[in-house]
Amino acid sequence: MVRVIYNAAATLNGFIADEQDSLGWLFAVDGDGAPDNSGFMHGIGALAMGSTTYEWILRQEGIPERPDRWHELDYIGDRPTFVFTRRALSAPPGADVRFVAGAVADALPGLVDAAGGRDVWVLGGGDLAGQFLDAGALDEIQVSLAPATLGGGAPLLPRRVEPDRLELRSAERHGQFVHVVYAVRGSARP
Repeated sequence: MVRVIYNAAATLNGFIADEQDSLGWLFAVDGDGAPDNSGFMHGIGALAMGSTTYEWILRQEGIPERPDRWHELDYIGDRPTFVFTRRALSAPPGADVRFVAGAVADALPGLVDAAGGRDVWVLGGGDLAGQFLDAGALDEIQVSLAPATLGGGAPLLPRRVEPDRLELRSAERHGQFVHVVYAVRGSARP
């Protein structure tokens, strides 16, 4: 079964980006021993992200200046990428980027189909991950906690989730990070 997994890095107090949508706090953490995502990435068939994350990737990776770089990104490559937005955005030439303006539940069958039997990664966007949760379509939450706190910014998951909905699967130290994996109980998907 294709799983929908929200995998993100967050501060100790639960933010994935600061007030300016910057990840500078994350890049300041010593990366020695950071979680190795290669195994995770091998199981990913499609990506889902919000427009803020999509535009951040374009800027951060210099895609407007070098559109071919999109395919060189190991966390994207040739994977179908679904961008949830209500705005008109453009895709890098030759990239399999699909813009979705509707509800997560409506887009889910196409997203799962595009994953080709592998998992879907909700990449960035706590609110988007919350929409997957609201639709009963989020199967797992993976968080790499970094040794930093922020006074505000984008929350990891701006939803109330009661303890009976989450089952701890693992917690591992990776250098300065703690990587935790929770299964989400009560998925409405077959």
